[in-house]
Amino acid sequence: MGIFTRFRDIVSSNINSMLDKAEDPEKLIKLMIHEIEDTLVELKAACAGAMAGRKKVERRLQQARARASHWEERARLAVDKARDDLAREALKEKRRFTDMCETLDQQHQEHADIVGHYQDDIRQLEDKLVNAREKQRSLVQRHIRARRKIESEQEIRRIDSFETIAKFDDLENRIERMEAEADLVNTGRQPSLETEFIDLATDTDIEKELAALKSKNQPTPPADTP
Repeated sequence: MGIFTRFRDIVSSNINSMLDKAEDPEKLIKLMIHEIEDTLVELKAACAGAMAGRKKVERRLQQARARASHWEERARLAVDKARDDLAREALKEKRRFTDMCETLDQQHQEHADIVGHYQDDIRQLEDKLVNAREKQRSLVQRHIRARRKIESEQEIRRIDSFETIAKFDDLENRIERMEAEADLVNTGRQPSLETEFIDLATDTDIEKELAALKSKNQPTPPADTP
């Protein structure tokens, strides 16, 4: 495929429409960027060649103009010296270089037009490249978000699965059995010596408090009469 054929295809392509139809948008956008970059390299090389050609024609045009001016001065000198024969020859040379100037001037304009077209093409492709790279960044970000969402959904489904719930239930049952075993360990255990003394002191205090209550409830004996 030639450079201009590729250029026309790229410029006329609708990136959004192509991505919507593509089975693998990321792969397609990478291929498009690669194609645009290659075409840009070729266009810039062709533009550089055209600019070099324009410079070459420009130098030849300046030289032809200088020679035409030179022979015009020679013709004037010959006329001043009454040498019409030399003046005619000088004017012939001037005409030859003047004709050459017209041809070179036309070539210079054609090269300038070619360079201008190349520069316009390069700007269009660079705009396409910027657009394609923006699309690529957007696609990458969307791909990352989609992958994270898939991973999150898979994790949620894994947690909600029967096997996971069963594991939680089994863990809960194991903890409950451990708690029951701990209660059984404390059941029937003989009180320590310190505990017995504390209980003894508590019983003594209770007996004293009970005796006080009984003494308050006993009837007061009648006073002795004289």
